[in-house]
Amino acid sequence: MKTRVMTFKISNTFEEWVKHFESHHEMQAAAGITPLFRGAHEDDPQKVCIVMQIEDDAKLEGFMAENEALILESGHLLETTESNTYL
Repeated sequence: MKTRVMTFKISNTFEEWVKHFESHHEMQAAAGITPLFRGAHEDDPQKVCIVMQIEDDAKLEGFMAENEALILESGHLLETTESNTYL
């Protein structure tokens, strides 16, 4: 398993975003994604950090591509995403 840390901006409130994020738990699990942490930045409530375990990078990238419309609907501003993977 790898650990992925992602930060990005959202266009709505954290509470609205997290409701969308948590509603896709089954889809995440099917793609080999296990969320470990999600939270808003202490100084910028529209900046979000997610820490997750992933089976492999390709499965995560496939999940992101296949579910882009849902991700955008959540308020996630895709162009602001920064991502790092740790072993």
